[in-house]
Amino acid sequence: MIVFSVAIISCKNNENKQLELVDDGLITISNEQFQSSKLEIGTPKEQDFNVGIKATGKIDVPPENRAKITSFLGGYVKTTHLLIGDKVKKGQALVTLENTEFIDIQKDYLEVAEQISYLKSEYDRQKTLYDEKITSQKNYLKAESEYKRTNGMYQSLKKKLQLLNISPEQVRKGNLTSTITIYAPIAGDVTVMSANVGMFMAASDVILEIVDTNHLHVELAVFEKDILKVKTGQKIEFTVPQASKEIFKAEVVLVGKSIEGNDRTIMIHGHLDNTIKQRLLTGMFVEATILTDSKKGLAIPKDALITENEKNYVLLLISNENKTYSFEKTGVKTGELSADFIEIETNNKINQNSKILVKGVFDIY
Repeated sequence: MIVFSVAIISCKNNENKQLELVDDGLITISNEQFQSSKLEIGTPKEQDFNVGIKATGKIDVPPENRAKITSFLGGYVKTTHLLIGDKVKKGQALVTLENTEFIDIQKDYLEVAEQISYLKSEYDRQKTLYDEKITSQKNYLKAESEYKRTNGMYQSLKKKLQLLNISPEQVRKGNLTSTITIYAPIAGDVTVMSANVGMFMAASDVILEIVDTNHLHVELAVFEKDILKVKTGQKIEFTVPQASKEIFKAEVVLVGKSIEGNDRTIMIHGHLDNTIKQRLLTGMFVEATILTDSKKGLAIPKDALITENEKNYVLLLISNENKTYSFEKTGVKTGELSADFIEIETNNKINQNSKILVKGVFDIY
């Protein structure tokens, strides 16, 4: 028999131990090694497993809880005190812009406002005269046309001032301004900040973006072949693989009604637990399982599984004689996963009575 020696380090001390890998594929260790490395042997146990369908997606918010801030007219940034990550309240001043075009609109509004009173009086006078058959229809219609045309201009300029957050009442008092203030339409967190003092922001430029993180949800894309298994109220378990291995919880609240894109997927909307919303960010990529059913199956701890070249193995106890333990690396097929356990299928070597190494696998292998 050919014997190879492999050094391992005891969990108790720094003495080099020897385990034997013999030519029949058995891994043999002494009772002393077993005790010092705190190894444990167990049998597969029946567990409840959730059955689900896989999906990917991202953390997002509904459209009404995301605001891209722009200006009705462009201008130079005069003041701003915000940074990415700052919280803002609805109605809070965000940024002030300066532009002489703002004054031009106010001057036009003043001129039209001065005309409107006269034209309204002339229109009323002509109407009275026409009703009394004192003036011609031509004069009456001319006065009506002038008044309505000017009134349209007046209302248009007034609306422009309101969109610029300039008070028409203050303009009529002669208080003209070259600056405007942009206010927050929603409460939330600043996620994009594109403005610096002195920078010109065109009307089409996004000055900043606000996201209300109180309404975070998970958006998942489910393939067409799985969609009939998905229903509102089902639980979702997901991870953010780039940030953590932690499993987060959500619940299906909306199921899309149309198939989108070339990949033939349907969007699923899931609500998050309030306790985790502050820990997640919009745009995070998620990998999820939508739990559609449950089943029972034989399970072993995840730490008992060895994966090599996309195949799975366990260390099966073959014998415990002469103060030594002998293990055989045995292939298994796996099934569903839970937080700590993994389902395995029985075969001619593995069943519910099999004894396998469940703790310390990687200390000896």
